[in-house]
Amino acid sequence: MPPTAPLIVQKYGGTSVGSIERIQAVAERVKRTHDAGNHVVVVVSAMSGETDRLLALARAIQPRPSPRELDVLLATGEQVTIALLAMALESLGCPARSYTGGQVQVRTDSAHNKARIRDIDGARVRADLDAGRVVVVAGFQGIDEHGNITTLGRGGSDTSAVAMAAALAANECQIYTDVDGVYTTDPRIEPRARKLDRITFEEMLEMASLGSKVLQIRAVEFAGKYQVPLRVLSSFVEGAGTLISFEEENVEDAKIAGIAFAKDEAKLTILRVPDQPGIAHKILGPIAAANVEVDMIVQNIAADEKTTDFTFTVHRNDFAKAMEILRETAGSLGAQEVLGDEQIVKLSLVGVGMRSHAGIASRMFEALAKEGINIRMISTSEIKISVVVDERYLELGVRALHAAFGLETAA
Repeated sequence: MPPTAPLIVQKYGGTSVGSIERIQAVAERVKRTHDAGNHVVVVVSAMSGETDRLLALARAIQPRPSPRELDVLLATGEQVTIALLAMALESLGCPARSYTGGQVQVRTDSAHNKARIRDIDGARVRADLDAGRVVVVAGFQGIDEHGNITTLGRGGSDTSAVAMAAALAANECQIYTDVDGVYTTDPRIEPRARKLDRITFEEMLEMASLGSKVLQIRAVEFAGKYQVPLRVLSSFVEGAGTLISFEEENVEDAKIAGIAFAKDEAKLTILRVPDQPGIAHKILGPIAAANVEVDMIVQNIAADEKTTDFTFTVHRNDFAKAMEILRETAGSLGAQEVLGDEQIVKLSLVGVGMRSHAGIASRMFEALAKEGINIRMISTSEIKISVVVDERYLELGVRALHAAFGLETAA
């Protein structure tokens, strides 16, 4: 195969390689791509459920295992998959070679269990590709400057694949998963949701950060930074999937790309605190110090112009911790009361077309009002509008917005 042949990086997640039969099916797909005249690098996750099994083994011995030793253990999951896939390819007559993250020099920092990739030495991979082999690389892992095995955290194989594609200047990075692309919203909530042919990096990043589980956020950030075209496809259904690329000139025609939602939200309010410089820091400083991430924030000045009400949202898992901290803060500030609500969700419209179209927010609010859905909080950015509503209105709100913006029909 000539060195100038197109280079495709394919990534297969745990469900895609969850059994011997599925690994063999992946091998057949990879071989077809290779036989079509492409150089192919395959990045794989551990078999479905394997990482959880290894975690359970570790915790059976030590409730809080050493991060370094945990990485040594967890990295074995991908090592099993790369060897089996390479064997499956060889059995089909397709030359292949497997590598761990350390063997291909995926160099990371030393933050065990959540390491970040610094660089990749692609020389070994390129030599194999030039020799006509498919290269199978373990995702989710690398090595630090001391030679220690590191892992990238949950979903890290997506990032591994994008990083390999960037290092090798691949023509495309294909993420194979259990869905056949990116949809206008979750089809389980709105059956009329439509698969998108393409979406911009900006839109995908917003969708991922707002609750869409199709791609890992870090992978989208990495792809955008290094200009790696991404495509989301299904391991089980044939199709072109969804291409994630850069904004095009005609993108204004598509005002809204999709609707994202986050179920795991909680809202906290501290009432009647002194309206003075630094009050926001006094409220949120202790929250940040406890490693609790704050999402939306709203501050309202009271009629007396001397006090203010301050509301913010956190992940529902952090609600109890945040409430405890906020009550302590309320005592020191002389606040009137602290309120909390775990029964909320966040609905978000996402679309780069918002930049050039007025009235999107008004239309969103009108659609929700027609269904009797009260908005508790509002947050906007250049390509996103988010609202907090009562949890019981999640499905109704998504469907109402989906219909109001005509997302079930092609743009």
